[in-house]
Amino acid sequence: MSSRSTISALSPQTWPFSLKWLPPSAYLVGGAVRDALLDRASDYFDLDFVLPENAVGTARELARQYDAGFVLLDPQRQIARVVFETGTVDFAQQEGETLEIDLYRRDFTTNAIAYNPHTETFYDPLDGRRDLQRRCLRMVARDNLKDDPLRLLRAYRQAAQLGFTLEPDTDAAIRQFAPLLGKVAAERVHS
Repeated sequence: MSSRSTISALSPQTWPFSLKWLPPSAYLVGGAVRDALLDRASDYFDLDFVLPENAVGTARELARQYDAGFVLLDPQRQIARVVFETGTVDFAQQEGETLEIDLYRRDFTTNAIAYNPHTETFYDPLDGRRDLQRRCLRMVARDNLKDDPLRLLRAYRQAAQLGFTLEPDTDAAIRQFAPLLGKVAAERVHS
């Protein structure tokens, strides 16, 4: 068990950088929020933030301020990573005009919970916290799985790691789209 608090992803005091470097519109999303709500500990930070604008600029400035590593992961979609000794922090430009649109493009409801560290509030339009309580992995939308078949494998991995069951419609969609996995590059499947 980690000596760090199990909700450290939601506690800016435990991050390797100050909250003051994040704009008020930044939301923590994805596995870090999910795992913190499940009280799962980790010794390594893997934080993902969504920003409505200037995601790469925010990452670049944070790396400069802390003399940390900076990697531009996807210039088209405006995604960058800051690498600290204790973990990584990714910054992505919000997809769509609102945070809700961005969350509706994600894979599973449990990964579509957003947390604003400035206001200490959650934004959960897809009821992901209810699915966490039910210990159920539910897709956001069938097309989201179809558009990125690697998410099919991710469903099984996450369900196994978390001890969750697959919601029946999600399981059916995964089975239907399984042939699409043959079109995914082997390197992506391996990683």
